[in-house]
Amino acid sequence: MMKIKTIVTTLSVASILSFSIGGPLFAAALDFADINKTVAKEKIAALHDQGIIEGVTATEFRPEHKLSNAQGVQLITKGLQLNLYAIDFVKIPLASDVFANIEDNTWFSEAFINAFYNDIDLPKDITPSKTMTKEQFTYYLVRGVEKAGNLPMINIVPTNIADETDITPSYQGAVQRSLTWKINTLNSVDKFNPTSEITRAEAAVMLFNAIEFLNERQA
Repeated sequence: MMKIKTIVTTLSVASILSFSIGGPLFAAALDFADINKTVAKEKIAALHDQGIIEGVTATEFRPEHKLSNAQGVQLITKGLQLNLYAIDFVKIPLASDVFANIEDNTWFSEAFINAFYNDIDLPKDITPSKTMTKEQFTYYLVRGVEKAGNLPMINIVPTNIADETDITPSYQGAVQRSLTWKINTLNSVDKFNPTSEITRAEAAVMLFNAIEFLNERQA
């Protein structure tokens, strides 16, 4: 059993992140020698400069590597500052009490607990090491954005997506909202490629865009 102290379980949107492209971002980019040819270099550098993302090594971000479920959940909860600060628990929450395949005291177990109690709607049988798809990351990220920003339900004009039939029905609403909020974009032939395995660079761009959306909404 838990007691909710307040509806908002995160810090204010303004405290999530406030940065703009330019200045020290290029200095931060030098930490990762492998992102200089990546179009997402500035956004990756900005997130790294704010301490939100880390490299695989001290000098490598490995932007084209696929994102695991553990990395994705960690990225979302850390980037949106989803935490348990506003919740009282009768007992310490454990990842193993909620998720079948997650052990306690791993580097990612706290992220999964934070995600669960902030309504990110992760499957109880999620496998941390499995690669996350673009539609999955989008769904979890949009859920996190709605929680962090305490956003109301809205009616949107659906974007025409060429491969919409490939999107899992339960993810379609989140995908559409991500396009409306400029978190995501379609490719040159209006495809979303929902089942493609998302890369670390793609996920970083989406998180950056999500935080910008929240900052703009507050402003």
